[in-house]
Amino acid sequence: MYKAYILDISKKLWAAVTDLIPIVVVVVFFQTVVIQQPFPEIGEVIIGILFVIIGLMLFIEGLEIGLFPIGEAMAYALAKKGSLFWLLIFSFALGFSTTIAEPALIAVAKEASIISSDAGLIENNQNTMKTYAFGLRLAVAFSVGLAIVIGVLRILKGWPLYYLIIGGYVLVMLMTIIAPEEIIGLAYDAGGVTTSTITVPLVTALGVGLATVIKGRSPLLDGFGLIAFASLLPMVFVMAYGLFWF
Repeated sequence: MYKAYILDISKKLWAAVTDLIPIVVVVVFFQTVVIQQPFPEIGEVIIGILFVIIGLMLFIEGLEIGLFPIGEAMAYALAKKGSLFWLLIFSFALGFSTTIAEPALIAVAKEASIISSDAGLIENNQNTMKTYAFGLRLAVAFSVGLAIVIGVLRILKGWPLYYLIIGGYVLVMLMTIIAPEEIIGLAYDAGGVTTSTITVPLVTALGVGLATVIKGRSPLLDGFGLIAFASLLPMVFVMAYGLFWF
């Protein structure tokens, strides 16, 4: 039993190593061949790589045994309950709550408040900067919650994914024309930081679970696509937020 357990852990560790090899090869090549300098603090670098390997293995294992089953089970239970209201409330709350606490979004919003203050776009005081950063986070979190609701409705109604995606990016392009130049780059980056390590597995599991439960839906054709909405709508909402502030 212990041998099988150790073998299983070894396989998962090796899978994490193989996932990390391309990154290590690129870094080593540029450091030794292009920059032609030794690695600073090589011992700490090696220890850091080992931590990354272990952390990656644990993260993937956590997704498989925890987050994916939770998302699918809740989608199944809500669909069986037959309450569209609670299903949509859960979808919005899932997108909003996982995004508002996303560390990458917090960092980007804080940096945006500092840069905007230095550029004279907002008042240079802590209260204004905190209000601006928190408002930006709220706008992005609300947009992700709404995006998940739209994605769930698409699965329920069987709407073609490409219609909504094409229409969404047309709206993004139109918003880009009228939005302040200072907010456009931030808005486009906001579409990337919203797809966090918690949001992605839970939302994916929600979509696949719904498509599995609902008659006439294919988990492969209808279960995916929610993440695309979570990246699309924040661009629109952040540009609208910029119109309000600037």
